[in-house]
Amino acid sequence: MSQRGFPITLSGDYLLQMAESSTAFTWAIANLERETDDGFVFTGHYTVSTADGTYTAGAYGSIGFERPENLVPYDELTQDEVISWVKEALNVENPDQTQNIQAALQSQLDQKHHPTRASGTPWSA
Repeated sequence: MSQRGFPITLSGDYLLQMAESSTAFTWAIANLERETDDGFVFTGHYTVSTADGTYTAGAYGSIGFERPENLVPYDELTQDEVISWVKEALNVENPDQTQNIQAALQSQLDQKHHPTRASGTPWSA
């Protein structure tokens, strides 16, 4: 996986296995923004994280939601349900966006194990 990564930091209980990798990715909801009159959630803030026993990688993002025809009461929402909304919304413009996020995190782990770039100076201070 040679895609360039992007920084995100996540935590949570929802695991998704990538088909081409044994790396587990944890999707979680960090926060929700809603309207107070009816509980409509208009923005979800999410995280995605992974670890391989040596290194970790994570991502953070937010995405807006369209008002649905049938509103689920706010106090009945589950994290799994909102994660499915996040993934669906991410994949609207790019059908592979959730896989791209996971591939970028895998790339970050791969880069940590086999660095191709470094910084510093060759002399002592």
